[in-house]
Amino acid sequence: MLTRTFRASADDVWAGVTEPERTARWFGPWEGEASPGRTIRVRMAFEERTPWMRLRIEACEPPRRLAVSTVDEHGAWNLELLLSDVDGGTELRLVQHLDTEEGIGEIGPGWEYYLDMLVAARDGSPRPDFDDYYPAMKEHFEGLRA
Repeated sequence: MLTRTFRASADDVWAGVTEPERTARWFGPWEGEASPGRTIRVRMAFEERTPWMRLRIEACEPPRRLAVSTVDEHGAWNLELLLSDVDGGTELRLVQHLDTEEGIGEIGPGWEYYLDMLVAARDGSPRPDFDDYYPAMKEHFEGLRA
């Protein structure tokens, strides 16, 4: 589980992770009708040659919980974004439910990068450089294996 805390309401943070024009600033664009049981198309805009992928909305409970899933060449991805009120702001928790710890050294740094992209998009700071995350954080995440 990875977390970030924002000096903003849960509604505002929720909009930043669910509205297409806002997700495009830090993750990538998406299109389709987003509701539980539906599938949308998403493209990770900050990686080279990334195709559009299908993302199924498993649960959508504004402004507290979003659960999504997808399957790609690396296997199944089951993700949750959980928002909670903390000290006048909002904590965002990203949980990826893994079937195996294989690839955790690549997955963890990637999500750290994207969450910092969200922070930068929200506060107008420069975008982070992925090279500062991978391979620099790979060993740390591999050390988290059970």
